[in-house]
Amino acid sequence: MPAPPVDYENQGARGPSVLTRESDRPQVIRHRPSSARRPHLGFPAVLGIVIVAAIVFPFILIGGAYLYVSSEARVVQADQTDAIVVLGAAQFDGKPSPVLKARLAHAKSLYDSGTAPRIVTVGGKQEGDRFTEAAVGRDWLVAQGVPSQDVIAAKDGNDTLGSLEAVAALAAANGWTSITLDSDPAHMARSRAMANRLGFDVRTNPTRSGDGSQVTSEYLVRETAAYLAFEAFEQWDVPRIVER
Repeated sequence: MPAPPVDYENQGARGPSVLTRESDRPQVIRHRPSSARRPHLGFPAVLGIVIVAAIVFPFILIGGAYLYVSSEARVVQADQTDAIVVLGAAQFDGKPSPVLKARLAHAKSLYDSGTAPRIVTVGGKQEGDRFTEAAVGRDWLVAQGVPSQDVIAAKDGNDTLGSLEAVAALAAANGWTSITLDSDPAHMARSRAMANRLGFDVRTNPTRSGDGSQVTSEYLVRETAAYLAFEAFEQWDVPRIVER
């Protein structure tokens, strides 16, 4: 049966509203952008930030360098290279000091294991000395059974950089490009940086027993300061001698 027609005139409020009143429409509120100025950092605040950064940055730099020197002290690389370089230490009238003897014994061990076909000893002599560190080191190694033709004494240089420059000159003349550095663990970071600057392909293999092999906080602090000084000031005057 069809539905009866709807009487909209009599339905009143019960029926659907055909006209919508203006007040029944949803109101849209539009926010105008504020014209007030945003707060900004004044000169005192900027100055404070600069001062804090200037105070904190050196601690970050020194701390990072200390961690790097500490980590390099633990690196042991046994790759084959062209030469083992024994960095110098004190000698006493022709006899190696305990520190130098530990480095020389480690160099012989590396040589015997086939790390490199030759050993280079380095170090000049102090005022009043009769012998150079390089010559004393060479004599000790030969006495321990290393063939004399496989041990070369680089007698120039009275510090690490000067000694490595003498080794670089030998390397350039003989076509060597890679070296294994043999020294105290804490000495490795600075020595590697210097050898890299000279152009070497560097491996490090520090002593692990004997005098000088102990990684103390005092030794690390001293080497950290020396490493930062080299990176900040000295490296720019180091020539690239070894070409690869």
